[in-house]
Amino acid sequence: MLRGMGKSRLARRAFVVMGCRALLGAGLLAVARPNAARGRPSDPNVFTGQDILDRLLGLARERAWKDLAIGERMGAIGMALRRTPYAVDSLELHEDREVCSVNLGGMDCVTFYENALALARLLGRGGGDSHALVAEVSFARYRGGRLADYASRLHYTSDWFFDNEAKGVVRQITRELPGAVRFAKRVDYMSTHPEAYRQLRANPDLVARIALIEAQINSREMAYVPRERVAQAQSRLMTGDIIGITTARAGLDCAHTGLCYRHEGVSRFLHASTTEKAVILDQDLATYLASVPSHTGIMVARPLEVT
Repeated sequence: MLRGMGKSRLARRAFVVMGCRALLGAGLLAVARPNAARGRPSDPNVFTGQDILDRLLGLARERAWKDLAIGERMGAIGMALRRTPYAVDSLELHEDREVCSVNLGGMDCVTFYENALALARLLGRGGGDSHALVAEVSFARYRGGRLADYASRLHYTSDWFFDNEAKGVVRQITRELPGAVRFAKRVDYMSTHPEAYRQLRANPDLVARIALIEAQINSREMAYVPRERVAQAQSRLMTGDIIGITTARAGLDCAHTGLCYRHEGVSRFLHASTTEKAVILDQDLATYLASVPSHTGIMVARPLEVT
């Protein structure tokens, strides 16, 4: 799923997880830890939804979410966000600069799991305010935890998984699942479709940097569980696992994302739905995948407790 696609929603989503940071070199990760104690993260940042944050923090206190494992916290937060309207382009605020925008009143499939993860991590640190929440989102959203420019955002899902594993935010568990095989598909959608992204149209010099990041992604050993094998793997999934839905679309790794939510022993898909135009708890993951011909399988990252 790509973040920030410009014209088409698919392009938008492709950006979502493709992580393009100013290319600090292949393995160069200068990790900037979120500092909730410092309060306000560096400007410019945009936050919308103080009333929703207050409601969620109130529920967290009433229901003792802080005592839950981080995946269960994410599931509780995600369920509390059901019926939140689907919103596109909430991150695409400027052509000349990148800002860390957080909107709790409208989400796409990526900002949904980012927000749930960030709030779960915030609760694990003992709570905080909107500034601390934005700091958590920024840490996960940008390469190495540092916001620089549009190319520093983790646009491709597989790159988001890779970078956040390096930062200690998640652990990639795809290879551990029954039926997992090598993911050999190449990503290049952003660099080959720059016209689909307003930032790339306005800043053509970014395209070459995006292409270098795509080359890094393509050099990695990755895995996925093909659609026909997901039924046997989904019993191993846990609430809060982040699901990347792989796609047949050329140049993309994942076309959709969401969370696993185990309900009565069934691994259901909790996501911001483009068809329902809202966050919903969908059917079991294997059935959901079978309903969309272009969905080819899953990649999975499990959230880690904050340290």
